[in-house]
Amino acid sequence: MQQAANQFSSATSKKVSWTENVDELTDQLGTPHGSVGILYTSEDLAPFLAEMIIQLKLKTSISDWVSASGYGTISQNEEIFGASASCVMILDLPLNGYRIFSGNSDLGTELSTQQSDWLTEATMPLVITHVDPRRADAMDAISNLAEKTGGFLIGGLTAASSDSPHLVKNEKECISGIAIFPTQTEMLTGLSQGCSPVSEILTVTKAKQNIIIELDKKPAFDVLMQCLGDEFQKNIQTMAGTIFVAFPIPGSDTADYTVRNLIGLDTNNKAIAISENISEGDPLLICRRDEKTAVEDMRRMVTSIRQRLKHKSIRGGIYISCAARGPNQFAVTNKETDIIREVLGDFPIVGFFANGEISRDKVYAYTGVLAVFT
Repeated sequence: MQQAANQFSSATSKKVSWTENVDELTDQLGTPHGSVGILYTSEDLAPFLAEMIIQLKLKTSISDWVSASGYGTISQNEEIFGASASCVMILDLPLNGYRIFSGNSDLGTELSTQQSDWLTEATMPLVITHVDPRRADAMDAISNLAEKTGGFLIGGLTAASSDSPHLVKNEKECISGIAIFPTQTEMLTGLSQGCSPVSEILTVTKAKQNIIIELDKKPAFDVLMQCLGDEFQKNIQTMAGTIFVAFPIPGSDTADYTVRNLIGLDTNNKAIAISENISEGDPLLICRRDEKTAVEDMRRMVTSIRQRLKHKSIRGGIYISCAARGPNQFAVTNKETDIIREVLGDFPIVGFFANGEISRDKVYAYTGVLAVFT
């Protein structure tokens, strides 16, 4: 795909055959200028990631590649969900401006030793991160990578299929990606929630495992219904897919929170059950998920990035969205990329629909995370 001056080269393909898919990608790329490639594919192409990378290396002469598979792909012109697709972007970075990596739960510790000088000089690198959600050590790997490298992570949990749904150098590990030197390549990031709070911060005053019995010393079910008004009084089952709970991020100054599912309501005992264990004293919010609030927050995120950009141009972007967003949340196709393009202009984007979205050192749900390169 032809790009404006100084923008990264990118390409997309909808070919079902992985060989034809790679041929179309490389035809669009031509002779790309850059140092490292990013390949994202749909879930059906995940078993062929290794073969695709080998061919992309041969046909582009780009030796460093990172890759991942999701439930669909995202480019600047189209969000493709549940169908064969791939997208590629070639980052034109200084050779000392990045490090590709893969490993397991102690990867951050390994990198802090092996790349100590680079990490010290880089100071909080942006870390594009791909994680296999089937691995028991997935959450530990994310925490360790963020803590030991001092990096700001952005990425996602991949599709939960295939022998390895993400690869770097054909190494089938828990976590992989690319760390980028922020002072050599400027980047801006944003996170958009798919849910909006409908309550003030509440405190869990009685709980057992994942069952909340009291909120602010009142029956949890009664507090929930009070927050929601009359809408669900006649049929509480209609809350499914619309009402959630969220945990505020400690120390955040941006009203940041992670969303979790509401999985049960006990009207007799006035308790509610959620998809994560909780402790007495924990703060939480009641949240609502719908298209209107998701669109509003998406516009807020990209508008914030535009304001921080000032007069700088964008060379390319990475966008990772929840698999429950896209066509599963918005009434029209390509809604998220349309908003990005409307506010920030036309520039190369690659991304995928994820099992969970990573921002900083947390895994989110129902969110979209965006990073742009200037």
